[in-house]
This record gives sequence, structure tokens and C-alpha cells, in this order.
Amino acid sequence: MPPPDAERARWFAEEVQPHAAGLRSYLARQFPGLGETDDLVQEALMRVLRAHEAGPVAAPRALLFAAARNLALDLLRRRQVVSFEPITEVSDPSVFLGNDAVSETVSRKEEFALLTEAIQSLPDRCRQVFTLRVAYGLSQREIAARLGISENTVEKQMGKGFRRCSEFLARHGLP
Repeated sequence: MPPPDAERARWFAEEVQPHAAGLRSYLARQFPGLGETDDLVQEALMRVLRAHEAGPVAAPRALLFAAARNLALDLLRRRQVVSFEPITEVSDPSVFLGNDAVSETVSRKEEFALLTEAIQSLPDRCRQVFTLRVAYGLSQREIAARLGISENTVEKQMGKGFRRCSEFLARHGLP
């Protein structure tokens, strides 16, 4: 049962809000140049409040700082995401034309669109690893170095990507 509004407001004002200034300093020191410190502080405060609504929070300051750190790291990771355009958005339609029948061409375009959708539905890290390996042909070692993760993580993310893409395509009637 969520705490009453007055109790929640008191708890927030006494246990969480006093740490906001320290959190801003911490983020500015740990992540210089991030530039979105106020937004991260606000989101971290909201996450702690939501956690309190779900149940008791034993260490609100620790949760606040951990949430802010994770938000900052997520933001940094998103900034490093390799962007790519789906192959279905190629401007030259002759790429898709050949000696095949029209139905085969349409079928291939639909399969490419589904594959693109499957890849885009992957979680961020998994999509990054999968794209760097499959589309750009980088080795596990190169991907690990580029993303700052272990080769073991690259291997696991590739397996996860293949499995999820296969499941996605199977749900849409492709082998």
C-alpha cells in the first residue's frame, strides 16, 4: 500500500531533497561535460520517489546517487550509439531490381524491412554489438575495445541478438 501523500511529501523533503545539491556536485565532478546535470538530478529524484511509493527505501541517499550515476552512464552510452539507416531506405530503387519476378522483389523488401525492425527492437547495447558485428564486420575484440566492454559481453550480446532476431522473424512467419 503506497504511503499517504503527506507522509510521502515529508519523507521526500527530509530524506531525499537535501541531497540534491550534493548530487549535482557529484555529477558535475564525475561526468564533466555531460551538460544535462539538472535533468539527471530531477529524474533520479523521481525514481527514488517512485521506489518509495512501491515500498520502503532503506538508504534513500545511496539509491539517489546510484540512480543518477546509472542515468548518466546510460546517457553517455546513448551518445556513443552507432547510428545506421535501414537498408530499406536506400534511395536508389535499382538496388532491389534484378531479373527476379516482382513478387520475389516485394518479398525481399518485406524481409529486409522485418529484419531491420527486428534489429531496431533489440536493447541498445545488444543492437550496438549486433550492428557492429553483422553490418560492419568488426571482430569481437574490436567491438569490445570500441564500446569499452569485455569480449565475453560481446559474445553474450551477439547470442542474445541472434536469438531475439530469430524469434522476431519466426513470429512474423519467416524461418
